[in-house]
Amino acid sequence: MVTLLLSSRADDASMNLYGAVLALGGWSEGEEFGHGFVHFHSSKPVHLLLIDGLHINADEIDSAHSSAVDIDVEEVLVLSRHAAKSGIPALTVHAIGVSGDVPHGEVGYAGGRKGSAVPPSPRFTAIFLELQRSASLSGLAEEFDITLETTHHGPFLTKPTLYIEIGSTEKEWSRRDASKLWAEVISTVLGLDGSTGLGIWPGEGEVMIGLGGGHYAPRHTAVVNQGGFWMAHLLANYALGFDGPVEDGLPTGPWRHSVGEVVRKTREAFPGGVVFAHLDRKSFKGWQRRALISELDELAVPVRRGRDMFG
Repeated sequence: MVTLLLSSRADDASMNLYGAVLALGGWSEGEEFGHGFVHFHSSKPVHLLLIDGLHINADEIDSAHSSAVDIDVEEVLVLSRHAAKSGIPALTVHAIGVSGDVPHGEVGYAGGRKGSAVPPSPRFTAIFLELQRSASLSGLAEEFDITLETTHHGPFLTKPTLYIEIGSTEKEWSRRDASKLWAEVISTVLGLDGSTGLGIWPGEGEVMIGLGGGHYAPRHTAVVNQGGFWMAHLLANYALGFDGPVEDGLPTGPWRHSVGEVVRKTREAFPGGVVFAHLDRKSFKGWQRRALISELDELAVPVRRGRDMFG
């Protein structure tokens, strides 16, 4: 079972990250396949794939890689740029999918398949915590925001996936110190440094889905940083889509499908796990919150408050 690192010639930050990962050493010279150029790691089941097109449009690249090199891909980590109008330097990580978009089945505005989420890699928490630790030690945390993003954009894949990003402008995309830091985090988490690695799902544990809030999920981040569980999909309010309150029954809109989809994909990624939800309660109106709690109860997903988890 292989971890696939995916990079793209169409993305400047991705190429910067690709070079930094190669500089770690331990890679084969590379070989051209029909779907891209592949380096194989000498001591760990990790492949580094370089494609021509933009990765957000590389639907089913996990399956294409499995077929081309005759292996099973276990997870995908995508090396990418992060763009934001704020221009604030940032190092970000997030799961992918557009579960709240309609009409279902169509290609999303930024890739993916509308109405679908991709299973999140179980390494999500380990990567974020190691990124925070390394950025603090290096001093980059004084210049870059180290942040989670909520689930968004493509591609559409079947294997657990995370995006690893440098942002937020062209100036940062080419920063060698940022790409070197990310390469060191990847090395530690995947065990390319000779260690056993981090974030390997043991087959049991508590797994959090975060619902509500803005794109950078500060309330969910605060809970994650207190630790003790695994992190899965985080959905911002915009990914839920309530049409409006109703007198009887649940409100209409894509929110029910979106929640059900991320619960299902989280259970795929964490077999044997106990999935629970954390709500950014202040971001919801009362009727929205009640609807979510009712639906989550139907899905056998308990809702926990941060104060209940940590006292």
